[in-house]
Amino acid sequence: MGFPGHPTGQDGLDTRAPLIDPFGRSVTYLRVSVTDRCDFRCVYCMAENMTFLPKKDILSLEELDRLCSAFIDKGVDKLRITGGEPLVRKNIMTLFHDLSRHLASGRLKELTLTTNGSQLARYADELADCGVKRINVSIDTLDADKFHQITRWGHLDKVLEGVEAAKRAGIQVKINAVALKDVNEHEIPDMIRWAHGEGHDLTLIETMPLGDIEGDRTDQYLPLSRVRADLMDRFTLTDIPYKTGGPARYVEVEETGGRLGFITPMTHNFCESCNRVRVTCTGTLFMCLGQEDAADLRAALRASESDDLLKLAIDEAISRKPKGHDFIIDRVRKAPAVSRHMSMTGG
Repeated sequence: MGFPGHPTGQDGLDTRAPLIDPFGRSVTYLRVSVTDRCDFRCVYCMAENMTFLPKKDILSLEELDRLCSAFIDKGVDKLRITGGEPLVRKNIMTLFHDLSRHLASGRLKELTLTTNGSQLARYADELADCGVKRINVSIDTLDADKFHQITRWGHLDKVLEGVEAAKRAGIQVKINAVALKDVNEHEIPDMIRWAHGEGHDLTLIETMPLGDIEGDRTDQYLPLSRVRADLMDRFTLTDIPYKTGGPARYVEVEETGGRLGFITPMTHNFCESCNRVRVTCTGTLFMCLGQEDAADLRAALRASESDDLLKLAIDEAISRKPKGHDFIIDRVRKAPAVSRHMSMTGG
């Protein structure tokens, strides 16, 4: 029996009941990867010679719209589009235009994007027109040569041009930086000053053991507990309750007046308050970034023009959402904790 005014599926189950996992957490935040392809090859994310998925396995833009809309029907009110690099997907702005109707209706509170910034100068104005008010841009260093080394194929000047275009379009930019030992750890104070001076928040992220990257992650891993301790020798950091819906814990930096976030899947997991699930570009729903358990939503999408089967598949998957992840990075266990690349799951 459904709630009053709520439709029921073929088996009588309510297809618009909110998503509550086995631990009582409401799932209100969906991250959707629209492509596994990227025009960068960041050293902590993927191998340089990647084999990407065949087109037939990738959800069409129409299927992505249906899938996102089904989650919105189930109470998801924050939607983040990711990749790979989402803006390299052909005709991707069609999806943003289609999804913007949920912002207009008020059912979606936020439509946002994580990007490497390479295509941002081209699309910033159109994203703003679609109601995108906030985006995350990945920048791990302000040294142009080092940026090219980390991304292998990226150019810092092009990314900074995109960040400026977003700012002019009225989009709030948050800079994401993966903290990498002996690579950018000594630049972090300067990155804080730059980001805050430009009016951007900065979030630092610990590298995660996802996918084979042709290297040893113990050589990259930098605990943010150590970074924070070092920063406290230079800055006054005050914990604040600011939240964006994601896993970052924020402090205010007194000397700059800006916000600094820490995402710490390794040193302090944030699973107790997890409200997120991820769908890959193939329609695979991962209830936890750090676990392999998943559900095939593509089969349900393609089995029927009705969304009943899809919503039932979503309900069944959320009933299996685990309590948390078990990431480990050490010299004994060199294999990634999870075999799929971050570019497949979505950042």
